[in-house]
Amino acid sequence: MSKRENLLRLARFKVAEKRRQVDQLQLMMAEFERMATELDVQINNEEKRSGITDTTHFAYPTFAKAARARRDNLVNSVGDLRIQMNAARISLEEAEAELSNAEKLEQRDSGAEVERRGSAVA
Repeated sequence: MSKRENLLRLARFKVAEKRRQVDQLQLMMAEFERMATELDVQINNEEKRSGITDTTHFAYPTFAKAARARRDNLVNSVGDLRIQMNAARISLEEAEAELSNAEKLEQRDSGAEVERRGSAVA
């Protein structure tokens, strides 16, 4: 196996790994957003049940306070994941460009090899 073939395999592996990372981040963001939505529903139900919607009220439900804090943490986590997602997408684009260059080099080398064989036979 030539050095260029190894380079090409490595570039393909990097692209696959970066795609997997992007997909994983998307799944995590979707899951956190779903969980935050469920917590919103639970908070609203608890507020309706207690009749108190003012979070500063002394009798505001403890469960609703805890759910709000958890929801806020999830929303902050989604924001952090968005930043990671942008970095992962940039990294993926760089890996794809590297793969494209490696494929072009491989095609050029294989074309030159075919030409050498053709001229050697003639």
